[in-house]
Formats: sequence, structure tokens, C-alpha cells
Amino acid sequence: MAITTPAAGRASDAYTDQGEKRKSAIKGAFFSEYIDMFDIYLPVIVLAPVMFVFQPPNLSVAAETVLASFVFITTLLGRPIGALLFGMVADKIGRRAASIYSVSGFGVVTLLIACVPSYEVLGLGSYVLLVVLRFVDGIFLGGGYTGAMPLAIEFSRKEQRGFVGGLILAGFPAAYVSINLISMLMFFLFPLDGIDSPYATIGWRIPFVVGGALAGLLALYYMRYVSESDVWKQKEGEIEQKPEKLPLSSLLKGRSGRNLLQVLVLMTGFWLTQNIITIFLPTGLLVQTLHLDGFQLTTTLMITYTVLFFSYIGAGLLGQKIGRRRFFVINGLLIATVGAALLYWIGHAPGMAFAPQVALVCLLAVLVTAPWGVIVTYINERFVTDVRATGFGIGFSLSVVLPSFYAVYMGWLGEFMPFSWTPSVLLTIGGLIGAIGALMGPETKHVDFESHE
Repeated sequence: MAITTPAAGRASDAYTDQGEKRKSAIKGAFFSEYIDMFDIYLPVIVLAPVMFVFQPPNLSVAAETVLASFVFITTLLGRPIGALLFGMVADKIGRRAASIYSVSGFGVVTLLIACVPSYEVLGLGSYVLLVVLRFVDGIFLGGGYTGAMPLAIEFSRKEQRGFVGGLILAGFPAAYVSINLISMLMFFLFPLDGIDSPYATIGWRIPFVVGGALAGLLALYYMRYVSESDVWKQKEGEIEQKPEKLPLSSLLKGRSGRNLLQVLVLMTGFWLTQNIITIFLPTGLLVQTLHLDGFQLTTTLMITYTVLFFSYIGAGLLGQKIGRRRFFVINGLLIATVGAALLYWIGHAPGMAFAPQVALVCLLAVLVTAPWGVIVTYINERFVTDVRATGFGIGFSLSVVLPSFYAVYMGWLGEFMPFSWTPSVLLTIGGLIGAIGALMGPETKHVDFESHE
């Protein structure tokens, strides 16, 4: 009969408790990414068909397009601010606290958006209120990942961090598929046919209520089940006797400052390639060039994002095996060559059958977006504990600014070459910048958070 000593029993209980903490933190980060992207896509998929509800009547098409774009752009503008603010909260007060505050914030704001009255009730104030709320929502959304993701990565075992990072980012395609299914259900239950139709009055509001409720449940989950990072608590205990210093001041100088610059270069390249696939590909290529109808477009994107759910996890595992730095360099070069060629081929084959077209789009998306299965883990490994959340938040979100103007760059390039070449050229440029950014930094898969200070 096996005899278990009290000491062995306590060690076993501690190991089990640590395992439960790890699982809870990883689940929290996955659903944080899921709800974050769910909220991001709400105005793109759910609100876009009824923007006329908040705008003055008889606007020109150009004016309607500009006003509609502000609703999305203001969210992006709020995200870097939120990443900075909540990153500092996560580094000074704790990752768990930052997650709870940010998730609670965008849950409340999302519910408020569901209650915004129409132009007929509030006039132009309706549109202004919507834009302001989306900006504030962006601030809270920017804070959503700055606490949750460092918390999950710090809890993960070193040899499993690649898988965890890929799993967390898989929440992005899962959210896209979910919001599309919900929107299709809403259109079925609440038909859209003018300003007084069921969808225009109530149908679009329901997904926002769902988003707010999901955020509320996630906040409760963090409060009840998720523990503070042991890595952060250990570091906080070591520095509590030292003079107070904001994480931002420590981040911008010395080794952390150099690490941040390297991460910004890397992320600028991969944000550029990501935007070409997630924003330009659906509308600029599949609709305007290949003239896919609504059913074909939805089918293509739903299949693609379902495949991406698994490919992000696979990329995380591959990065764990061969190294993050090597993965980025190889993948960046493949994007710049094979990815650019695939994009050009798809755009210049309008007579291609639908099935092979879907297969090529999936292949292109998997190749070009693969870095995102590794990025969460890598950026967290690039910063020491006392600035990790701030560094991750700024590195992840500030780098999106320049790539967001990809359409402008396409216009500039179009002055020197056929416009149809410009997306592939930008994909080449982005892939090369990403590879160069990776070469500027070290390999990180062996980083030990407890000693890497």
C-alpha cells in the first residue's frame, strides 16, 4: 500500500491548485479575445446595414460612407489609449484587476450603445453619441487584452506558451464566425426593409445586448475564478520598497525601450499584411474585383475563419517547436513571396470556379495571418515583469496606426504601377518588415519569467 506523507500531499495539492489557476487564466484570456473581437465586429457586420438610422436623411453616398467609417475608426483610435492606461494599471495594480475593470467597462458601454436612440428622436446627437460611445468602448477594449493575455502567458508553463498564445488568438476567428451567425439569425427574425422595419428598430440592438451580457459574465468569471499572476506578485514583492515609478517611464528607456522599438517594427509589418487580408480582401478583392454575391462572400469568409481557428493554434505549436524568431523570419519571407503571388493570382483569375477560389483564399489567409498565432506569446516574452503589460499593450496596438492607412499607400503605389498590383506589393513590403523586425530581436522561447529581469 502506497504511503503519502503530509508534505507530499501538500505538494500534490499545490500542484493541482496551480493547474486550476493556469486553466482559469487561459480560459479568461481566450474569452477576453473572443469578446473583444465580437465587439469590434458588431459595427462592421450588425450596425453597417442600418447606419441610416443615426444619420440625417438624403445624404450623398460619399457622406454616408465617411460617417459610417468614423464609427469603426474611433474604436481603433481608442484602443492604443486603453492599451496604455490599462497596461499601466496591470503593471502597477495587477493583471487581474486590469482585466476586471476593462471588461466591465466595455460591457457597460456596449449595453449603452444598444440603447442609442435614432436620428428621428435625437437628431444629429444620435450619431455623435454613437461615435463617442464607440471611442470609449475602444479604450476599454484596448485594455481588455493588456491584462488578460500577460496574465495567461505568465501562468503558462514555458513549454506550453506557444500553444496558449495560439489558442488565445483563436478567439478572433471564433468571434467572427459567431457574430455572423447571430447577424444572420437577426436578419431572419427581424427583416430589414426601411427605417421602420423590425431590424432597424430592434434587431440590430440585440447583438449589442448579447455582447454586453457576455462581457458581464466574463467580469464575474475573473472575479470568482481567476487568480492574480504569481509572477507579477513575486516581482511586486521585490520592488515594493523601491520608489514608485510609472511603468511607461521604465518602458521607454534602456533595454525595454529597445525591445519596444523592435516589437513595433515587427508588428507594423504584420499589421500591414493582416489588414490586407482581413479588410481589403473581403471588400476590395472578393466583392469589387471578383464580384462575389452575398452568399458566396459569406460562405468564403465563414469557411476561411473556421480554418483560421485551427491554424492559429497550429502556428503557435510550430513557433514553440522551431522558435518564435525563426518562425517570424520564415513566415515573413513566405508572405512576401508566396503570399503576394497567391493574392495576385486570385485577383487576376475572375473566371475561376468557386470551390478552388475558396481553397486559395483559405490558403492565403492561413499563410499571411500565421504570425498572429505566435505574436501574443512572443511580445509578452520580450518584456520584463514590471513593464510587461504596458509593453504588450503599446507594442500590440500602437503599431496598427501606420498600417491602417493601407488604402492611401495603394493609391501612392498606383501612380507608378497598375493599381491591381498594389495589394501584392504591400503584402511583400509588410512581410519583409515583419521578417526584419524579427531579426532585430532574439529568440524568446527559452525565456524564464522568474529570472528574465
